[in-house]
Amino acid sequence: MSAILKEPAVVIRAMSATDIGDVVAVERSAYTHPWSEGIMRDCLRVGYSCWVCLVDDAVVGHAVMSTAVGEAHLLNICVAPRWQGRGLGQRMLKRLFRIACERNADTMFLEVRESNSVARALYERQGFTEIGQRRGYYPAQAGREDAIIYAKTLL
Repeated sequence: MSAILKEPAVVIRAMSATDIGDVVAVERSAYTHPWSEGIMRDCLRVGYSCWVCLVDDAVVGHAVMSTAVGEAHLLNICVAPRWQGRGLGQRMLKRLFRIACERNADTMFLEVRESNSVARALYERQGFTEIGQRRGYYPAQAGREDAIIYAKTLL
């Protein structure tokens, strides 16, 4: 007898208002200083490019990006801790690259916590280059933490 392993069905689709509760739950599970429900709702309301990643119909990740004047800015990307390390962040990033190009952005920017070595490694593998630093940008357990600014040429 042989076992058949079924890969989970992964879908990346546009975020809707009905996803907000699940998105905020993922934020809270992954970050010490998560975005609020109000911030997520505002991102949808103003028309940012908001996406959810589902595994077998459950929200396990999300991404938010703004695009304007030839630039894209990755504002948030998050994968639930139990789903990290399985390529879902990379898949969402690649979707955002394509959308940014469709919207005529030639560069994508982002900020990441200096201490977030896992995310920084992902961004560097995807072709982002460190271009600067914002001192005290993020709230931290003991004060503030610097952000590293990254950029990637898209076209």
